[in-house]
Amino acid sequence: MPTSMPDIANHTTAQTEGTLDWVGMSNIEMPVMVASKDENDRLVSAHVDAFVNLNDPTAKGIHMSRLYLLLDELSSNGVLNYQSLVALLDNFIISHEDLSDNAKVQFNFDYHLRRKSLISGKEGWKAYPVTLTGRINKGQLTIELAIDVRYSSTCPCSAALARQLIQQSFKEKFANDDNVNLDNIHEWLGTTEGIVATPHSQRSVAEVKVKLNHGCEQFPITDLVDLIEDALQTPVQAAVKREDEQEFARLNGQNLMFCEDAARRLQHAMNLSQGYDDFWLRINHLESLHAHDAVSVATKGIAGGYQP
Repeated sequence: MPTSMPDIANHTTAQTEGTLDWVGMSNIEMPVMVASKDENDRLVSAHVDAFVNLNDPTAKGIHMSRLYLLLDELSSNGVLNYQSLVALLDNFIISHEDLSDNAKVQFNFDYHLRRKSLISGKEGWKAYPVTLTGRINKGQLTIELAIDVRYSSTCPCSAALARQLIQQSFKEKFANDDNVNLDNIHEWLGTTEGIVATPHSQRSVAEVKVKLNHGCEQFPITDLVDLIEDALQTPVQAAVKREDEQEFARLNGQNLMFCEDAARRLQHAMNLSQGYDDFWLRINHLESLHAHDAVSVATKGIAGGYQP
């Protein structure tokens, strides 16, 4: 048996010299305990990307196993919070002394929250896709939280056209009726003839990215979900009874939104929040009328910040 095994990375040089922006691993599967503000620590099934740069133009490669083992230590014995994410990035660089001075890690997972129904008080689980990204680049630290929130959007134009048809139907029904009264109208409005048209609605997705400030300790996942859902007013529901479905219909009728309306609502709410250094948002209305989607993008608009 050989007394030692060859180490190609340490004992050979690059075939072609050059520095590399990022080298590492993608889509690493592991459980991670996530610390979230106002929530108990939550175990999630994460897919992780881990990278460092390669500054030495002659080095054969980086030590990928060192990145993995640092992640495994966090997965097995730690909790992912702001401080541990920063420490992980520092250790990526320390473990690659003389090779790297930049580091990046990204955690992708679904974060499940118990959400109450609108009226009945029933509860159910909703999954929110979350991406946590940490980066040290040229000595500058950035921690980013990204989340997708699904909601319903009802088209204002379609609602106006539906109202016009209802008005026309009402006029045709009662124009020559000398005995029309409140009870007759009330009964007629409860029929399919009375509500002859309805506006179109569609499932929609708000994609939001925020840069967390250095005063953060736990990740404000629930806070960000609440901010988005409160701004848009029509988040999709989990467990519902008939009274919840009726209230959902009312909320859709009272919150008619083009994608531009939704983007401006959310932009305004984000501007009022002091917990984020910067934000980027994309509103996607997955059209039920058209075969394409309607999209709006907005940012905080600060110098050197997110670009549309």
